Amino acid sequence: MKSINKGYINGEFVTLNGTQIFDLINPTNHQKIGEVTLGDEKDVQLAVAAAKKSFESFSKTSIEERINLLKNLKAAVSKKENELIEVMILEYGGTRQFCTMSVQNALASFDNAIETLQHFEFQRTAGHTLVQMTPVGVVGIITPWNSSNSFICSKLATAIAAGCTVVVKPSEMSALQTQLLTECFHEAGLPKGLYNMVNGLGNVVGSAITNHPDIAKISFTGSTVTGKQIAKSAVDTVKRVTLELGGKSPNIILEDADFNQAIPQAVFGAYMNSGQACIAPTRLLVPKSKLQEVNEIAKAAAEQVVVGNPGNQATNVGPMVSEKQYERVQSYIQIGLDEGATLLTGGVGKPEGLEDGNFVKATIFTNVRNNMRIAQEEIFGPVLSIIPYENEADAIAIANDTVYGLAAYVTSADESRAVSVASQIDAGRVCINGFKHDPLAPFGGFKQSGIGREFGAFGLEEYLEPKSIIL
Repeated sequence: MKSINKGYINGEFVTLNGTQIFDLINPTNHQKIGEVTLGDEKDVQLAVAAAKKSFESFSKTSIEERINLLKNLKAAVSKKENELIEVMILEYGGTRQFCTMSVQNALASFDNAIETLQHFEFQRTAGHTLVQMTPVGVVGIITPWNSSNSFICSKLATAIAAGCTVVVKPSEMSALQTQLLTECFHEAGLPKGLYNMVNGLGNVVGSAITNHPDIAKISFTGSTVTGKQIAKSAVDTVKRVTLELGGKSPNIILEDADFNQAIPQAVFGAYMNSGQACIAPTRLLVPKSKLQEVNEIAKAAAEQVVVGNPGNQATNVGPMVSEKQYERVQSYIQIGLDEGATLLTGGVGKPEGLEDGNFVKATIFTNVRNNMRIAQEEIFGPVLSIIPYENEADAIAIANDTVYGLAAYVTSADESRAVSVASQIDAGRVCINGFKHDPLAPFGGFKQSGIGREFGAFGLEEYLEPKSIIL
């Protein structure tokens, strides 16, 4: 068992003022694997002060200096790639497939930031005016538990590219992962105060960061409920905010698609990251005339989904991160039954032989109406809703009938038709014929899925303020 009792402030691992202890529990077997000391408001004040002082000099660094830092960070994190994967499996319960991809994405964040920097114009002309893109200041970074290292690396890399310094509050449930990652950052030799990290609860450390007058911007990834609270608090000091929030992503399968290929892909896609993914396509929209065919293919695909030990390479769905999350998913499965949706496979309870962990059966509901709660609310577990539509216009209407708008997916044999449909969907990112990622394209949500964008030049601009110098 590992005890984590320090934060990282001003280039050093320091004893925190906070004294509350949080137990770290392995979600696969409910065994205690560690504990972490949680910080308090005083720790945040010290971290922000260090970041503010560091900003004075770091904001004036050259592009070349920032690129060198990013290269050093990648080199340091690369050395611990395998350890980062293993600790993520242990602490979070992510599958080996997903954790490997997540750590690779974390590493790629530094390369992506370098590529963005090499083509970014920090000085521009608008009319007869010189416009300078200047770093916004100290950034408060608040990250969730479902891909902790990837979020921290991506946001930190963007902040460094912009010339900003940061104070990070990771999820308290990701303390083992964050500790190892921070050790990598320390080895990279960052300037003192550039990166600061305080473990703690959202209503203590998170609130202290959000309310601190010397924090210029908040970059938050997490639930829509928490994002709204952060936005409200940020108003008092007019902080800039980037919020990447929840989703209830539609996956439209048009009638000309290859259903034998598209439907199994849709099922496995819905279970990405064990269903604990904001971009997961959890609403599968299919032609009503082909519903019976879809049901047969989807059920057969679900029976091939491996739920079990996340350390095994063949596992597709691991445990939910906590007992609380397990109970949340179970409650939604029961809600689906109560609402009258047809249970195609899965259901309440744990899979046989997996009673010791937070495991959920790979579940599919069909004949789902879009006004049902299981179709409108983010479940964050391996639960897929199949929703029939009458025609293309009906599919688009159903896809847009949600408070969310983070991601969407369209499958068709006719790519131009798929693009036409995608253009009518209210979502920040729409993938055509599969699940794809472009780390240089803007990522973020419409409606209640967020504010602002991350990745590439669009993400970098979120950390910069345009200054007009009229000549």
